[in-house]
This record gives sequence, structure tokens and C-alpha cells, in this order.
Amino acid sequence: MLSRLWLSLFVLGLLGGCVTAWQGQTQVFAAMVQALTVSAETSVHIGLTLAGVMAFWLGLFKVAESAGWVDGLARCLSPVLRRLMPDVPAGHPALGAMSMNLAANLLGLDNAATPFGLRAMRELQSLNASEDQVSNAQIMFLMLNCNALCLLPVSIFAYRAQAGSLDPALVFLPILISSLMALLLALSLTMLIQRIRPDRVLVAGVMLLLLILIGLGVLHHELTVATLSRLSSVVGNALVLVVIVGILLTGFWRHTDIYTDFIQGAAEGAQVALSIFPYLVAMLSALAVLRAGGMMDVLLHFFERGWSVLGGDTAFIPALPSMLMKPFSGSAARGMLLDVIHHEGVDSFSARVAAVVQGSTETTFYVVTVYLGSVSLRDERYALTLGLLTELMGAGVAVLVGYAFFPSS
Repeated sequence: MLSRLWLSLFVLGLLGGCVTAWQGQTQVFAAMVQALTVSAETSVHIGLTLAGVMAFWLGLFKVAESAGWVDGLARCLSPVLRRLMPDVPAGHPALGAMSMNLAANLLGLDNAATPFGLRAMRELQSLNASEDQVSNAQIMFLMLNCNALCLLPVSIFAYRAQAGSLDPALVFLPILISSLMALLLALSLTMLIQRIRPDRVLVAGVMLLLLILIGLGVLHHELTVATLSRLSSVVGNALVLVVIVGILLTGFWRHTDIYTDFIQGAAEGAQVALSIFPYLVAMLSALAVLRAGGMMDVLLHFFERGWSVLGGDTAFIPALPSMLMKPFSGSAARGMLLDVIHHEGVDSFSARVAAVVQGSTETTFYVVTVYLGSVSLRDERYALTLGLLTELMGAGVAVLVGYAFFPSS
């Protein structure tokens, strides 16, 4: 599947370049070749940045593991995770890594979530009977990661505030609703495929999510959006620092060698980052050709015309590039979000919808590629197909929620 999709990106990029050249822009092929060079440089930059981030957070993870944080968090989430992944035994290290990953996603800490997720994939691989094929537990974890609930989308608030929005946190509740619905859809489909029957614990977990959503809705109603935005920013960033210092203090109090543990974990993180680098080069080069060839513009043109013929409202079309790019590249999707904000206005309907999509969906293709690449799995079974399907459903839900919350004209 990955080979076919990778080839398709290059073929579509070449077709887009041919269409663009036929329209008179003959320099497009030079731009496409240049884009390959730039993508290679970007891969190096991302790889080095990821190595530093992974080294820090996996080092901290090692300290947390020695200090008992991971075991405590795993005990809280393991009743639900064990029912979603019956092949993972109680007390397995994978539960702790998955718990830290989900907690980081919950707080909107994308950079922290990635190294924890990669650690979880390696721990799950130790239970996998196949060296080439992804397991059911790994697929379930990927679906949880790609559709993780985010309670503090601080970065989206920051983008909107920097662009001069009068109400940066206006998209707060739509993002929560969209991400919650996307998570429930992904869990339902994965449980159906893997024939996992819900019990009282899983039902209780869903009810807890709904109660959290209701509580945040009440908070959103009681506070002004400006106050809520400041509160979210302060709480989110403060929590990062509190967790870091808390882990170090706990390890020190329990007389563990926190510095040595950190160094060991950081070295492991750097090695994992190096193993991911070839996958980054492969995928970023294909995406660069697709974008530089102009195929994205061609697809948008035909989509808008077709949607208009069907009688659909096209107010969300300017947000479509961000929606389409989000499964493949988070940085590219963020760039397209900022482009929509710049050209359409930060408080325009399309910019608000793009912000909701950006805050409630994940880079599914990137996550599946990098996570499977970190454990050298080549047969992804239905993981990528299901991930992209749930991503599409989540984006559709985000658009519908956008129409429900904001005027489109």
C-alpha cells in the first residue's frame, strides 16, 4: 500500500506539471526538480529537529519510568487500553508508553507525543509474532494516536491571536466536539473490524469523555473568549513545565540517578530519529513534487466546480488545501492554514473551518509511515486505509461543526 501510494504521489505530481506546462508555465518542471532538492534539505532540518526533540523527551521518559510516573499513569489508563488491545498483557511497558503518548496528545503537546508513540510502537513490536506485518494492537494504537482527543489546542489559539483575531478561542468548543467525534468514530470502526465487544469499562470511558466535554462547554459559556484563551495558554504551558520538573523531583526524591537515566534515554531517542530519516526523505520528496507540479490547484478547481453542480455550499473550499494536506504533513498544513488566514481573513468562515480541522485532525499518513518505519514493518494491512478513512471522516465532521457554529456568509 505504501509503495503504491508513494508512486501515485509522483505520478500525480508529473501529471500536474504537464497540465501546468500546457497552460504556458513551462518553468514548472525546473520548479519541480528544485522542489526535490529543497525537500531533501527540509528532511535534514526535520530529522535534526526531531532528533533533538526525541532525545529530550525520551530522556525524560526514562527518568519518569525510573521515578514510577509511567507505572502510575499506566495503571489509570490500562483498564481501557487492555480492553482495546487484549493481546497486551497487564503490566507490559507498552501500556506506560501509550499512556504517556495519549496524555501528551490530550494536552496538545505534539512534539512530546511523537517520541512516546515511537517508544510504544517498539514495545508493542516485542509482542508481535511477525517481523513484517503490523499487529492488531499496533493498529488500534495508531488509530488512537491519529484521532487523539485534544483538550488544549493552544497552538491554534496562538495562530489566530497573532493574526489579529478578536476572539482567538472562538474555535475552542468546535475543536473539542470534532476531535471527540473523530475519536469515537475511529474507535468504533477499529473495534468492529477487530471484533472487540465493548464492556462496562469501555462504556464508562466514553461517558467520562462526554462529561469532560460538557464541563468544558460550561467553562466556555461562563468565561469570555479572551479570558479563556489566556487561561488555556497559561495552563497548557505551565503544565509542560510542571510535568518536567515534577518528574525530575520525583526521581530525585526516590534516589534514582536522574542524570544518567536521562542520558541513556536521550541516546536511545537519537538512534530512533536516525532510523526514521530515510522514510522522511522518501515521503517529503513525493509531496514536494505533488505541490510544485500544481496538481493541488487542479484538484481544487474540479472539486469546487463539481460541488457547485451538486448544489453544495463552497464557502469552505479555501480551507480544502489545509484539509487535504493535514494527513500528509503537519507543517505544510499549518502553512496552508496561515495562507488561508492571510488571504481570507482570520475571522472568515473558511479560516475558522481550517482552524477547526487543523486542531481536530492528525497527520495520519506521516504518523503511520514514521511509526511503522521505526520498527521496520512493511505490511501495514489495513492501518493506512483505516487511518485515512477516519481522517476524512474527522475532517468532514469538522466542516459540519464549522457550519453549525459559524455563519458561512
